[in-house]
Amino acid sequence: QVQLVESGGGSVQSGGSLRLSCVASGFSVANDYWGWFRQAPGKEREGVAAIDSEDKTRYAESLKGRFTISRDIAKNTVYLQMNSLKPEDTAMYYCAADSQLLSPSRRLSPTAYDYWGQGTQVTVSL
Repeated sequence: QVQLVESGGGSVQSGGSLRLSCVASGFSVANDYWGWFRQAPGKEREGVAAIDSEDKTRYAESLKGRFTISRDIAKNTVYLQMNSLKPEDTAMYYCAADSQLLSPSRRLSPTAYDYWGQGTQVTVSL
């Protein structure tokens, strides 16, 4: 049974940092495709960052330079380091995984992923 569990969310002031974690069971971080997504109230879920089994990463253009996705194979965990946070980063953040081949253009698309965590809330205040 595949299970993804996110943690690390919380409330932070503008300019602060958070590191989100996604621990996987029933799925190997060493393989497959992994992504972080976010959804703010009233908005569609959007791709934030993605990483594949060769450590190739992809980021939403607007977030490049502030967010970093990484993985720890030994811990079977995927991370999202978020720096210089802004109020507009406030959202529920989800990790997702998929074992099917994903073209680079699809790796930030929520519809490309079959497995999802329950999400962790990030709130950034002024």
